[in-house]
Amino acid sequence: MKADINHLTAAPTALPRTLLLACGALAREIIAIRNANGWAHMDLHCLPAELHLYPQKIPDAVEAAVAKNRAAYDQIIVVYADCGTGGLLQARCEALGVQMIPGPHCYAFFDGLSDFEARQEDEFTAFYLTDFLVRQFDAFVWRAMGFDRHPELIEMMFGNYDRLIYLAQTEDAALDAKAQEAAERLGLRYVRRQSGYGDLPGILAAAGRV
Repeated sequence: MKADINHLTAAPTALPRTLLLACGALAREIIAIRNANGWAHMDLHCLPAELHLYPQKIPDAVEAAVAKNRAAYDQIIVVYADCGTGGLLQARCEALGVQMIPGPHCYAFFDGLSDFEARQEDEFTAFYLTDFLVRQFDAFVWRAMGFDRHPELIEMMFGNYDRLIYLAQTEDAALDAKAQEAAERLGLRYVRRQSGYGDLPGILAAAGRV
């Protein structure tokens, strides 16, 4: 029977039974990292990736998921960065007593938190895509921002950007071509950076041992 990507159940082990409460945009990568390391004590529950479009809704969605699942786990780790919540998600996680992964965006996980921060002076005019966002570019960027209906909005919203940086988790020529096409549609210079999973494996490894 095929596993449900939104709620994977692991066999019990001596390690603390851990729920990774994550953004759906990270599901594929978290599953790959978990399976590659044999972390059978970790389950994954994903909230809808569409919450990226409504960051003000993320804290309440996380709180509801924590309340629903807390009794079944030794610990819950919130695999979100700030994601546009302006510190509200961190404050909510502290109030709930659950651990949250640090960082401004999921891009920073993949780029490496320290490297991402060090590049910001040079890349503050960059727009980032990950594998997930390349696959879902039309749904999460093009149509979500209304560019399909009002192309004049592109200059209004991206006029101060000068490049699109694709942080690639995988080597995939089709995704590379799709990311380059996205840059052309937005009128931005294309940059591809092979990031892999960045800091995410180490962060999850450290958190899962608590």
